[in-house]
Amino acid sequence: MPLPIAIAYLLGSIPFGYLLVRVFLKQDIRATGSGNIGATNVARSGAKGLGLATLLLDLGKGYAAVVIARVLAEHALGAAGLTAAGAATVYDVEVAAAVAAICGHVFPVWLGFKGGKGVASALGVFLALDWRTAVATLLVFLLVFAFTRYVSLASVIAAAAFPLFGFHFVTERTPMVWFGFLFIPALIIVKHRENIQRLLGGTESRFGAKRKSEANSSDAENGSPRKAGA
Repeated sequence: MPLPIAIAYLLGSIPFGYLLVRVFLKQDIRATGSGNIGATNVARSGAKGLGLATLLLDLGKGYAAVVIARVLAEHALGAAGLTAAGAATVYDVEVAAAVAAICGHVFPVWLGFKGGKGVASALGVFLALDWRTAVATLLVFLLVFAFTRYVSLASVIAAAAFPLFGFHFVTERTPMVWFGFLFIPALIIVKHRENIQRLLGGTESRFGAKRKSEANSSDAENGSPRKAGA
C-alpha cells in the first residue's frame, strides 16, 4: 500500500521547527545553536514558546501519519480487515507508515534531506502504535532527564528502551514489526552520535545551561571577558 507510506513521509517531512522560527523570528534555525530543526534547539534559541509548539506539532504529525495509514489500510481491506490476518496486515501498514514518518522528519525533501533527530515525532508514532509502550518509553526519558538534565542522553536511553517495551506489550511479531521497532530507535541513536561523543567527552550542554559559545558572547557584550584559566 504505497499511498499511506507516501502520505506518512510527506507529513513527517514538514519542518515545523524551521517554519515557526522562519515565520515568527525571521531567522533560520539551522544557523542557531546545534543547527537542528527540533524542539530542543528551537527552545534554546530563546523562543521557548516556539520550542513547545515545535514539540507538539512534531509529535502530532507522527501520530497523524500512523492513524491515517490505519484508516486507509482498513478501508482498502474492507471486511478482510476484521480477521486476524487482516488486522496484522493493517498493523504492518501502520508500522511502515511510522518508519516513513520518522524518515521524513530526519530526511525531509524540503530541506535537502537534512532534518531533525526524530525524538518528538517518534513519540507521536509510538503513541499511535501502542500507547502503553509510548508511556513507558516517555517515563524512561523523563526519569533520565530529571536526574541528568541531558536531553540527548534521555533521548538515547529512551530510544534503546523502546523495543523492550514494544515487544512486551505488542503481540504481533511480523517481520515489519521487528524491523520498525528496531529501525526507529536505531536511527534516533545514530542521529545522536555527535551528542554521544560530547557526552563521553564531558562537553555536552545540559538543558537550560548556556553553551560555552553563548556564554563567551554574553561576556563580551557585557564588557567582562573571562580571565585566562577562569
